[in-house]
Amino acid sequence: MFRDKNITAEQFAKKFISLKESFDKKDEILLNSEYHQEMRNYIVSLYHNLIISQEITDKIFNDIREAEMSNLNRLQKLKNRTSYKKDKHKSQSRNEDFG
Repeated sequence: MFRDKNITAEQFAKKFISLKESFDKKDEILLNSEYHQEMRNYIVSLYHNLIISQEITDKIFNDIREAEMSNLNRLQKLKNRTSYKKDKHKSQSRNEDFG
């Protein structure tokens, strides 16, 4: 939603609140992955900072857009780093079994 320049603050708030409510309805699963913990922290932080603590306006939304895209990019890199390591070492562990 941050990438789409046509999204207004009101549209973002409605969609984010809807997603956060459905997220909260799910049973909590404890995942030890750093990515999952960071993603959960990011969602909760964004919800409290933008939705609860202040009324989000188009100006505020546009001001934070780039910073939040950077935060999401950092989380995506964290996710990809973990999966890359797993894929990289899969072939090594398979070869060790036969070796």
